[in-house]
Amino acid sequence: MGVNSNRVEHFDHHETTTIKIQEEIPMPPLEIHTVRLPPHRTTLQKLRQRLSEIFFPDDPLHRFKNQTWFMKLLIGLQYFFPIFQWGPEYNLTLLRSDIISGLTIASLAIPQGISYAKLANLPPIVGLYSSFVPPMIYSLLGSSRHLGVGPVSIASLVMGSMLSEAVSYTRDPILYLQLAFTATFFAGLFQASLGIFRLGFLIDFLSKATLVGFMAGAAIIVSLQQLKGLLGIVHFTSKMQIVPVLISVFKQRDEWSWQTILLGFGFLVLLLTTRHISLKKPKLFWVSAAAPLTSVILSTLLVFLLKNKTHKIAVIGYLPKGLNPPSSNMLYFNGPNLAVAIKTGIVTGILSLTEGIAVGRTFAALKNYQVDGNKEMMAIGLMNMAGSCSSCYVTTGSFSRSAVNYNAGARTTVSNIIMAAAVLVTLLFLMPLFYYTPNVVLAAIIISAVIGLIDYQAAYKLWKVDKLDFVACLCSFFGVLFISVPLGLGIAVAISVFKILLHVSRPNTLVLGNIPGTQLFHNLNQYKEALRVPSFLVLAVESPIYFANSTYLQERILRWVREEEERIKVNNENSLKCIILDMTAVTAIDTSGLDTLCELRKMLEKRSLQLVLANPVGNVMEKLHMSKILDSFGLTGVYLTVGEAVADISSSWKAQP
Repeated sequence: MGVNSNRVEHFDHHETTTIKIQEEIPMPPLEIHTVRLPPHRTTLQKLRQRLSEIFFPDDPLHRFKNQTWFMKLLIGLQYFFPIFQWGPEYNLTLLRSDIISGLTIASLAIPQGISYAKLANLPPIVGLYSSFVPPMIYSLLGSSRHLGVGPVSIASLVMGSMLSEAVSYTRDPILYLQLAFTATFFAGLFQASLGIFRLGFLIDFLSKATLVGFMAGAAIIVSLQQLKGLLGIVHFTSKMQIVPVLISVFKQRDEWSWQTILLGFGFLVLLLTTRHISLKKPKLFWVSAAAPLTSVILSTLLVFLLKNKTHKIAVIGYLPKGLNPPSSNMLYFNGPNLAVAIKTGIVTGILSLTEGIAVGRTFAALKNYQVDGNKEMMAIGLMNMAGSCSSCYVTTGSFSRSAVNYNAGARTTVSNIIMAAAVLVTLLFLMPLFYYTPNVVLAAIIISAVIGLIDYQAAYKLWKVDKLDFVACLCSFFGVLFISVPLGLGIAVAISVFKILLHVSRPNTLVLGNIPGTQLFHNLNQYKEALRVPSFLVLAVESPIYFANSTYLQERILRWVREEEERIKVNNENSLKCIILDMTAVTAIDTSGLDTLCELRKMLEKRSLQLVLANPVGNVMEKLHMSKILDSFGLTGVYLTVGEAVADISSSWKAQP
């Protein structure tokens, strides 16, 4: 068996490699297998299977099979209310762990609730209301054992920025509250609808790359907004973009208060130091968890004791005691601002849902249990719908609270009930104690919390692994910084969709060669030992063939043929006779793709070239048969493997006189 001495210089990524040309086929005689059609199914069966794969990939009904009616009822109750699944096995050991973790996250939830409400331009008491009712509802409906529920910085920022464009809280607080509660209702309705109709895959359009950029940009915007509190500025811009904020900061230098700056940066350093300690030593998680409440207590005492000398430091002031008042009568369904409420609800709903499910799945993976995404959507959605009727705004699973909850040893969602109970005690008895709490400490708490959203290591990894993902990350980041938070999110989604379209419309095609001594064919650029088979051009298509890419694939395959003929001519090799399309990775094909294959075969036949298909999968094979295109390829036009195609066609050439 000889190898042609001719060698072709092939340039790829500015590196020179040598590709050998195989003169003879180094394969033993093969048994040629027939490519079979998949089992016959009716149109209704196909539709049911396709819809099942789209909307029920996890097959949630499998647990109901072969069960009695009583067991089906019990399983259904456990499915919709997971507390009935683990509740009967609950014991004092689990309760002790949940009490410790619940009280720990309460120490974080109380100052965060007050701070994030101010971030949404809402009264601080609304943040505490939102840390009481939603966690109670989630504990009944949620499937994550470690999710710490409450307000989050990103959703608070987006709600504040979007609603402030329509109405100012200082000018019309009643209308602002109505819009906030209405936006929360529509956020919950949107989230629950996604879960009920199994449409959770829609949020997958927010790719990890765009979310990294969006979160980082939003974290910077949030931090810059807190300069108002850190510097003691009274007249501050209502805009969210980085340029107007910085202009406002330096334009109001005469309002800067040295007492506020000293107090704010002192506690900011304390909070960042405790955060650093907990990151370096995870066992000391309680240090950063207790730091916000400790800062609130210390700063409140300090301002109270020095109230005659700290009059320039703004404080929270009076907060009403008592449970959540009903707000269903404040839902705003008629009026010129309804569109703003709906839009705000959908945007904040998407963001909070994405964060909540991502956090829940992260900690579930650490403890080796599963979180049902669609159930979580329903739980979070119903939680927000109920919250909108009890003076709460958008809530979800917070990463910081969940991390503290996990590290504190939470075992079930009872930790959320304990946290809500602690907030209840605060609402009933401790509200007057927050009168002298300085706003500057709340600003410091927000900054220390959102700094963790700037994941520069993830951005660096994107740069190393996928430059297009890094560009998407940057576009999302700068969109938030320089345009607006909602439009930044829109840019993130648009880039994600564009990336999908790019991959679909411009799929990858490869030239394959034979690994000597085997029946395997692999990418010539990836496997340097792979050899070209004389007179054959073996191409692989790594994508479904749809209307969006069929024209491109036809042009690209014809270009491969032209380049191969030019290479053969330069190296004086055997002329090209057959093109084999390896369709292993072609998982689907539509009518445009079928027409393309038919046209391509005719075009190649006019040039005395044979087109052969190798390993068409069941769905593709079925459509080839139904469209009658399979008949035009004939018995020698479709093979089970590339190796069998090469062996059979080569032997037929040798048999010809």
